[in-house]
Amino acid sequence: MKKIVEFFTSLKLTVALLAFAIVLVFIGTLAQADEGLYGAQAHYFKQWLVIGAHVFGHKIPLILPGGYLIGMLLLVNLVTTHIYRFELSAKKAGIQFAHAGIIVLLVGQLSTDLLSRELQMRFIEGETRSYSDSATDYELIFVAGNEITSIPRTMLKPGGEIKIQNLPFAVRVKEHWHNTDINYRAPMMKNAPPLTTNGVAVNFDFRQAEDVKELNSKNVPSAVLEFLTPAGSLGTWVASDWAGDPSLVEAVRNGYSQMGAAMAQKIAGLLVAPQIIAVDGKKFTFMIRPLRVYHPFSLTLLKANHTVYPGTDIPKDFRSRVRIDNRQTGEKREVEISMNHPLRYGGYTYYQYQMTAGEMVERSGQTPSSVLSVVRNPSWLTPYVGCVLVGIGLIIQFLYHLIGFVSKKKTP
Repeated sequence: MKKIVEFFTSLKLTVALLAFAIVLVFIGTLAQADEGLYGAQAHYFKQWLVIGAHVFGHKIPLILPGGYLIGMLLLVNLVTTHIYRFELSAKKAGIQFAHAGIIVLLVGQLSTDLLSRELQMRFIEGETRSYSDSATDYELIFVAGNEITSIPRTMLKPGGEIKIQNLPFAVRVKEHWHNTDINYRAPMMKNAPPLTTNGVAVNFDFRQAEDVKELNSKNVPSAVLEFLTPAGSLGTWVASDWAGDPSLVEAVRNGYSQMGAAMAQKIAGLLVAPQIIAVDGKKFTFMIRPLRVYHPFSLTLLKANHTVYPGTDIPKDFRSRVRIDNRQTGEKREVEISMNHPLRYGGYTYYQYQMTAGEMVERSGQTPSSVLSVVRNPSWLTPYVGCVLVGIGLIIQFLYHLIGFVSKKKTP
């Protein structure tokens, strides 16, 4: 026990962990060029152990402690040192406050990483939303009447078979791609055979693509699925977020606009046509879509305002006027969300993120729309508390030494 205490209270352990942290931050920063910001965060900082690194297009064989392990060991190191080495006295009060602040910062960062969520809410003028969409997580859903069954995308492993109690069939995953491209199978073109002869794959080709790394881009997952019942197979189908995300459907429509508005609308209609399977007279509609988080209240976009500086096309202001409708509390009021004035409500913070509005949009006949970034972070106060504690500790320690120095100088 004595050796364990000596190890965790050792200053050498602190220095070693800080050195590993510097190396990890350096490699993780370089790796963003190859893996993207979110990929690098997941690979290096949201791991207990890092095996291998991608730097300048090359894979480097190395093993490093991950961000979780370094942070946890630093926390244990600080706490055990407080318990076994620091004395509770006025002389050491500044050090106690400073180290307590660092502990709060470490705990706050861990809780933020584990508990916070970053979502998005997209709607057009007049539309009401009672849910937010994840920007990185997806789900395969089956809808039968008012009943929705959700399967996280992480369960869609190629070759696996998924059985859910309230689904009268099993889902066999033949293929699952993290990112895909899409092409319309235009008539009179030399198309390869379709992936399947059912549903959306009859009119569209889906092929695997490299993961995107830019912050303004997103991966679009797709899967080739076979549905199995005791009586036999219900066929093979393709489920894709290309059909489940309205913003991607709009992108496909715009991508084929050179073929004419009517044709582009027809192609978009084929993409979102419901895919339905029937078992014992019960119909199930299925799709892959961004993971939804439902709220006990709703927001309605009343007006999307996009203003520019006179005589230029430089954006001046983005502003969304929304109505909050909370049936649980009976609250119904209107608020404005602008670039520097977010809405904090129901444990979430709504920031103005993107907007499609203004004169150009109105002239083109499009309906103005807005995208809000929705953030939930229960531990958002911990960085402020930690910094205040560190500041108080440094001030106390400085004043203690200053008073002692002045007192010695005055002594004859």
